[in-house]
Amino acid sequence: MRIEASLTDYRQLLAWAKRWPQRKWAVENANGLGRHLAQRLIARGESVVDVPAAATSRVRGLSRRGRRKNDRIDAAAAATVACLQGDGRDVEPEDHTTALALVDERRVNLAQARVRTVNQLHALLGDLLPGGAPIQLSADLAAKLLRSVRPAGDVETVRKDIAGDLVAEIRKLDKQLTDHD
Repeated sequence: MRIEASLTDYRQLLAWAKRWPQRKWAVENANGLGRHLAQRLIARGESVVDVPAAATSRVRGLSRRGRRKNDRIDAAAAATVACLQGDGRDVEPEDHTTALALVDERRVNLAQARVRTVNQLHALLGDLLPGGAPIQLSADLAAKLLRSVRPAGDVETVRKDIAGDLVAEIRKLDKQLTDHD
């Protein structure tokens, strides 16, 4: 059976598997590319084992005899590893630690985006202001400095407009970071 990563196809897969009352799913790389399927199955009460890609690669190498990679061979390799070799590890449902890791990753991404945006703003202010802007630059200070800029030509006008956009982005990022604390 071939499925797409969609709710409809996941439902079809589970309906197809109902003919086996006792079943265990072998998902290659269940904590990586296979995570979505593995967690979807676990959430519906299914038993799932993670089959390491390296283990299925060994089986594929033995069974392929130079043939190209295909889903049927990959499925057979994952099942072989899980059933016969015992290399599969039970997959646990995602829990609060996953949620905390996601929140932490989001905060780190916001902080990095803020640093990049401030750096871009510094570069523009360096071209617009004699001596540039101070190292410790807040959105409010940058807005105040921009109000004093009188562009001399189209290029400086574009720089000032972009700098204004960056000030707005920094304010938005600051609010998002505050909301995450």
